[in-house]
Amino acid sequence: MHVSLITVLCLAMLCPAVCGVNFGTCILQGNPQAPALFKNGDLVIGGVFSIHDYLRTENVGFREMRFVRAFEFAIEEINNSSDFLPGITLGYHIYDSCASVPMAVKVAFQLANGLDLIFNLTDSCAKSAAVTAVVAESGSTPSISISRLLGPFGIPQVHYATCACLSDKRQYPTFFRTIPSDHHQAAALARMVKHFGWTWIGAVRSDSDYGNNGMASFLKAAEQEGICVEYSEAYYRTQPRSKLKRVADVIRRSMARVIVAFLASGDMRILLEELSQQPPPPMQWIGSEAWVTDPEMLRFNLCIGAVGFGIPRSVIPGFRNFLLDLSPEQALKFPLLTEFWESSFSCSLKRQTGSSAGMPACDGTEDLHALQNPYTDTSQLRITNMVYKATYAIAHALDAIVCNKKHCDKNVKVEPWQVSISHLNFTQNNYHISFDTSGDPVATYELVNWQLQRDGSIDFVTVGHYDASQPKGQEFSLSRAIIWNVGKETVPVSVCSESCPPGTRKAVQKGKPVCCYDCINCAEGEISNETDSLDCYPCHPEYWPNKEKDKCLPKPVEFLSWDEILGIILTVFSVAGALVALSMALVFYKNRASPIVKANNSELSFLLLFSLALCFLCSLTFIGRPTEWSCMLRHTAFGITFVLCISCVLGKTIVVLMAFRATLPGSNVMKWFGPLQQKFSVLGFTLVQVLICVLWLTISPPFPYNNMQHYKEKIILECGLGSAIGFWAVLGYIGLLAFLCFVLAFLARKLPDNFNEAKFITFSMLIFCAVWITFVPAYVSSPGKFTVAVEIFAILASSFGLILCIFAPKCFIIVFRPEQNTKKHLMGKVPSKFLKLKGGRRRPSPSWQCVTARHSQIIEDGQRGGSWLLKPRPPSSTVVTAAAIHLSLKWPRP
Repeated sequence: MHVSLITVLCLAMLCPAVCGVNFGTCILQGNPQAPALFKNGDLVIGGVFSIHDYLRTENVGFREMRFVRAFEFAIEEINNSSDFLPGITLGYHIYDSCASVPMAVKVAFQLANGLDLIFNLTDSCAKSAAVTAVVAESGSTPSISISRLLGPFGIPQVHYATCACLSDKRQYPTFFRTIPSDHHQAAALARMVKHFGWTWIGAVRSDSDYGNNGMASFLKAAEQEGICVEYSEAYYRTQPRSKLKRVADVIRRSMARVIVAFLASGDMRILLEELSQQPPPPMQWIGSEAWVTDPEMLRFNLCIGAVGFGIPRSVIPGFRNFLLDLSPEQALKFPLLTEFWESSFSCSLKRQTGSSAGMPACDGTEDLHALQNPYTDTSQLRITNMVYKATYAIAHALDAIVCNKKHCDKNVKVEPWQVSISHLNFTQNNYHISFDTSGDPVATYELVNWQLQRDGSIDFVTVGHYDASQPKGQEFSLSRAIIWNVGKETVPVSVCSESCPPGTRKAVQKGKPVCCYDCINCAEGEISNETDSLDCYPCHPEYWPNKEKDKCLPKPVEFLSWDEILGIILTVFSVAGALVALSMALVFYKNRASPIVKANNSELSFLLLFSLALCFLCSLTFIGRPTEWSCMLRHTAFGITFVLCISCVLGKTIVVLMAFRATLPGSNVMKWFGPLQQKFSVLGFTLVQVLICVLWLTISPPFPYNNMQHYKEKIILECGLGSAIGFWAVLGYIGLLAFLCFVLAFLARKLPDNFNEAKFITFSMLIFCAVWITFVPAYVSSPGKFTVAVEIFAILASSFGLILCIFAPKCFIIVFRPEQNTKKHLMGKVPSKFLKLKGGRRRPSPSWQCVTARHSQIIEDGQRGGSWLLKPRPPSSTVVTAAAIHLSLKWPRP
């Protein structure tokens, strides 16, 4: 068993035999202190109380006097009870430690050696101690001294001191208490501070074991709760006043509006007296049980609204009557009671006229019922109940040793080490009492609030409870509203920085505690949905933060839909283009026997109009939500229909070009461009595109996918190309045919206008190529659904360019200028041209009638499948030369 060096030296000095050295008789050095109160009994229980505040004070402490009387009352109640120790009388020896460590040590030695040493110095030091157990001390520092001295002798002590350090069984093996340790109180205070949102507080403590250990536990718990302490100051009432003033100045200058005070009652009193001289701004005091339930502190208005945890109030039946049942005769039996009586009534109980203090003699009319002091106030029995329960705990332990089935043997020798309290579990006056393995009871507190009453007084009001036995998070509860220091129910604010709202995160300010921070908005794509969040969290890829950045919402899905304005406009133009193509086909069909239709390769014209209608309609596949089938259809349908269209235009261009070449003498080129060859050429060109599309769909077809890379805040639902090579091969093949068609049409652009459409094909191909050349950069750079819109626009623009340039002039003549739709007009009676000959002479040029007639006949016969030979052939080569150099004519006007 560990015994400190100071204890060993004291024992060796006071009683050598204890140390195993026989120097003769054991003599207690110094003047032994007689008990303040005592009573003989079969079993004696010691009691140590801080009746006086200082070693040489003359005024008795009325509250501590009530504790002493509670100890007496419990023993008297036990002696008069048939349930406890029947036939055995409990006695007591009560000592005054004067809240002094030296006096507490002296008292502990006397309790360990026995009272008989004072009167009989021949007894052996080996004699058993005079007391079987001790009810001791509320002060933590004196309790530590007493426990260190009595522990080696195995004498159990039941204290009502709160220092958490006393729970260490290795140092204090026989220490028990009926009051929760400061470890629980510190944790409860930290949770309460967190509950009300205070993150920036000040802290003051007593510079003693009670204050230092209690504050250390609180600061540790506060750190775990995320609470920052602006300052932590310590002082003791016996220290120089300059230190007290410094602590007061720190409180006045601080920014924290909440102060946690882990102070003894005396230390708190002198601090409030110092602050009252120059009051600080309104402060919210958070107190420990040592002062927050002390009625003597209610006179300080600075603490209005104070909140703290106190020992639960209790009722001890019959106790008040016991306190008031004290007569002058009883008071004269003990100096302590005499002092109490004289202090209470300011008179002397001595029979003389007066005392040395000049007080008048008591006349016998003094009545304790008329007193208004802490001794007679039984409305706040908190610590008093701890003394009462401690006495009953010892009685239960003694009962378990000397009694068996309601029979007790007073001759049983009781050794202090036999008195076991750790296993006790009982109920007294409806209050449960038990001890854990550390000798501590279950931590239960009342949340006490200092509230101003209507009459202007301040009173304690219980506003909540704390029960450490409850599940985590449910220990703390409020039962009524708290009135704070400003006299309102609004919770005061004490923070270094205002709370960061959802959508922001905390960034600690450099060089300052973690409670001092800046609020930083969450980055793009991140949210925080809690107040004072330390971090922002990214949303799922398919979600995006709302404007406040406190929640993730599903990203809007964007595609070119049927019901939006752009989709409706493109749909209207697509359908209108298809109707125009079909209308022109109907006009051509109704006038299929007319010269202008016959002269313009009617079969290719009908096929071209059909392919243009398909081109217009294929743009509809680009509108609406992309699906697996629509993605495959839109690109392949577009590629095949446009190749079909360009193949028809290319066929018409070749026929026009070759028809004029067939007018040359000896030319038989048109035999290679008959109706069958034209159909096969269109089919061949189209089959190449079909093959490309089949390979594309087989190897890596287009597919719908959610594009979340282009826009972070929304999802673009589009068709992936699958194979980019396949896509560009389709476009490249269309571009190749269009370029070839443009080149051939450009070469035939100056042939007579009345009989070929080369100029209009050239212009249409120029529009077509310009549209698709500009499409590529526009397609690559267009965002979202506008990519699809650009592709549809390119399809419509190029299709309208073809239909308007190639077929609009012919339909105009058929519908509005039927007089020009004649073979005679098509043969064109052109004015004579004069050729300039050598020598400056001029002669009329050959008529173009024979050339145009032959050209018209070649095209018409080619469509019918007739003979390409015309009779008679022009005999002169002048006609051929004129046809080669003829400048293009305008479209014939009416």
